[in-house]
Amino acid sequence: MRSDAQLRSDVQAELDWDAAIKSTQIGVVAADGVVTLTGHVASHAEKYAAEAAARRVKGVRALAVEITVKLPASDTRADADIAMAAERGLEWSSLVPAGKIKPTVENGWITLHGEVDWEYQRRAAERAVRTLMGVTGVTNEIRIIPKVKAVDIEKRLHDALSRQADREAGHIQVIVNGDEVRLKGKVHSWAEFDAVNGAAWSAPGVSAVLNDLTIE
Repeated sequence: MRSDAQLRSDVQAELDWDAAIKSTQIGVVAADGVVTLTGHVASHAEKYAAEAAARRVKGVRALAVEITVKLPASDTRADADIAMAAERGLEWSSLVPAGKIKPTVENGWITLHGEVDWEYQRRAAERAVRTLMGVTGVTNEIRIIPKVKAVDIEKRLHDALSRQADREAGHIQVIVNGDEVRLKGKVHSWAEFDAVNGAAWSAPGVSAVLNDLTIE
């Protein structure tokens, strides 16, 4: 297990290496595998990139993001302009169902509302607005209302785990309640955590995943 000092150094190095992260105002604190990011950045996109960079580092068991977005005066946009740009971004994304998602904007913060059939559509909608100029944050309140019935979800999910995350499959408990899936067990990294989570969301009929996995 990495020491706190080594983990902090590794996360800082990953932040410095990522070209999408320009700020030198991000602080890193590590304690027992839990990493906290502090400071401020110039855009929501940069904040998201910092979070993603920290998650890539081996040994990070949990992550707390306390970064604030402070937009430069040149990047500030009126909420009406951001809302219009968000609507266009959603319209131009081939993965977002037309007319299904409605964005609202307050003080640069976008909240997405609507209903879709799949988790990948929900994620695509967030990606479509995350990097827009003037955005200070995104809240994704899109609901998943699957058209397919939740038939044999557990078997399909176990099959998917065996294909996509074979090493973890034997250590994961899958509990299915209707169209809701709960995952319990242990994985070895954030990459494995994401692989299992993605496999669960990809199972036909799943509208919610409660992820109780822990990272060793």
